[in-house]
Amino acid sequence: MFGGIAFMVGGNMAVGVLREDLIVRLAREEAAKALAEEGVREFDFTGRPAKGMIFVAPEQTADEKSLAGWVEAGAGYAASLPSK
Repeated sequence: MFGGIAFMVGGNMAVGVLREDLIVRLAREEAAKALAEEGVREFDFTGRPAKGMIFVAPEQTADEKSLAGWVEAGAGYAASLPSK
């Protein structure tokens, strides 16, 4: 989809890596809330923001606990969707 590595749960994208950024898929409301956090921006890989997806800068995933939090959030959302 975007030329990076993606990790799936039940056939749904949970998180991915593009260059140095983590891509996280969240419910639209949660993604909107996450945009208020430092180092988080819209996933606008194609020039048009994708709803429910965000980029997380490397400094926000530098330690294991922070990275795990983002991965768990993306995996939790992906698991809530119907399997493909």
